[in-house]
Amino acid sequence: MIMGSLTRRQSGLRDALVDLFLAKGFLQFTLDDIAAELSCSKRTLYALAESKEQLAVLAVREFFRRSTDQVEAAIARTRAHGRRLTGYLEAVAAALAPASRAFTDDVANFPPAREIYERNTEAAARRVRELIDEGCREGAFRTVDSTFVAEVVTASMRRITSGELTAATGLNDAQAYRELAKLTLAAVRR
Repeated sequence: MIMGSLTRRQSGLRDALVDLFLAKGFLQFTLDDIAAELSCSKRTLYALAESKEQLAVLAVREFFRRSTDQVEAAIARTRAHGRRLTGYLEAVAAALAPASRAFTDDVANFPPAREIYERNTEAAARRVRELIDEGCREGAFRTVDSTFVAEVVTASMRRITSGELTAATGLNDAQAYRELAKLTLAAVRR
C-alpha cells in the first residue's frame, strides 16, 4: 500500500473507489475496469495502491473507518443509556446500508477484507459491551454479563451481514438491526 497523506484528487478518487465497490463489489473488477469506472488511468490508481488487491483493502478499510466515525457521531450527544445502546446499533445499520450484497459477498470471500471486517465487528462488540457496562454501573440497566450479551449481538451482526438472517426471517438488514437493538435493550432493561 502506498503510504503518506493523500492529495485532494487522491482522496476524491479513494472515496469514489469506496462508493464503486460498495455498489458493485470488487472481486470481478480488473484494474482496467476500475480505471474505466472511475474515469482515470491505471497509473493514477497505482498512486493509491500497488495492486487491485491493495485497492480493495484500501477501500474496505476506508469504508469501515468512515462507518465507525458515523456511528460514534450518531450517539455522541445522547446521554440516556438505553437510547445510546439502541442508537449505536441503529447507526451501525445506517452505516452498513450502502453496502450491496456483492460488496459483502466479496468481503467474505477475500481474506484480507474479511480480516478488516472481523476486526471491525470485534470493535463493535467491545463498544456494545462498554455501553452495557456503563449503563449497568450507573444503574440504568440491570446487572447482566455484558460479554455474553455483546457476543450474542456480534453473532447476530455477522448473520445479518452475511445475509443468513434475511434468508431466515425475510427482514432486510436495517429491519434486522432495529430488531436487534430492541432485543438487546430488552435484555438489559430494568
